[in-house]
Amino acid sequence: MDFLYEKLVRPILFRQDSETAHERGVAAMAFLGRLSPLRKALEMWHRLPAEQFRPAEAFGLKFPNAVGLAAGFDKNARAWPAAAALGFGHVEIGTVTALGQPGNPQPRMFRYPEEEAVINRMGFNNAGAEAVAARLAKQPPRGQRLIPLGVNLGKSKVTELDDAVADYLKSFELLAEYADYIVLNVSSPNTPGLRELQDESRLRELLGAVSAANRDRGAERRPLLLKIAPDLNYRQIDGVLAVIDEFGFDGIIATNTTLARPGSLAEANETGGLSGAPLRRHSTQIINYISRATGGRLPIIGVGGITDAASAGEKLDAGATLVQVYSGMIYRGPFFAAALAKGLADRQRR
Repeated sequence: MDFLYEKLVRPILFRQDSETAHERGVAAMAFLGRLSPLRKALEMWHRLPAEQFRPAEAFGLKFPNAVGLAAGFDKNARAWPAAAALGFGHVEIGTVTALGQPGNPQPRMFRYPEEEAVINRMGFNNAGAEAVAARLAKQPPRGQRLIPLGVNLGKSKVTELDDAVADYLKSFELLAEYADYIVLNVSSPNTPGLRELQDESRLRELLGAVSAANRDRGAERRPLLLKIAPDLNYRQIDGVLAVIDEFGFDGIIATNTTLARPGSLAEANETGGLSGAPLRRHSTQIINYISRATGGRLPIIGVGGITDAASAGEKLDAGATLVQVYSGMIYRGPFFAAALAKGLADRQRR
């Protein structure tokens, strides 16, 4: 399958604009989700044998394998019902904002095949929390899913930074009912001012408000995670970890895209967040730092530069409990997650 994708399908897709190819990928995955017999056959085919593999557990949830689809691919909850059929062990939709928004002007997504990298400045283009909630209400509910569903929340572009807490709370109140876990995204570089929410005082206000709203749900409380940037220094990470601990957040996602342009990408003249293979080493270093700083007690979802089982295993060895991919799927194809999950299962068995 990988050979066919790389030799036949990818060259066709790469002749198209990046965002056009992305939208066609989302549409194809959504179509698969509606083809019940084929979807179920693929789900069975990609299910790892329980007697040979130990499923992952984190923040009170069970995951059939450690490989997830990162936020950014399925922004509007159109495609995720097919994720298990492609071999994913969880999927995260979004980023969803309280208000629907078109995102930044196009073109806004760029491939760098020689580096297996992507630069994007999408800007949280999505239909808004109310529309996404309405779609989720018609899809498989909690307790009837093969894999956990995460919902990634961000700030609406038109919302002033001082009003960000209310913006996140509105999305949380609309979407928590449908999520197996919730992620607060304060680390995208493509919404002006968003990363200032990683500052300790602003972060304390945001996490305090959302954790309070979550407690009010009582038995319907959801695991809460925070997604951070790879561009924080270690002192800043220490501050973030202190706030996470203060408000009892359940996990952290490390990392989002970077503003850095390492190696040959120093010549890239597009603004936005860089993802893909060039992020591999740095994101792993941050995962390892967080794991050591928290004594391994804080579940980590590792993201950034995963292109094969070795780079995924690297993040698990560094302290991650789960991993997520997106750019790797662009270069490796739709069954990349299934190959990764099998590779990690073989590695675990060894």
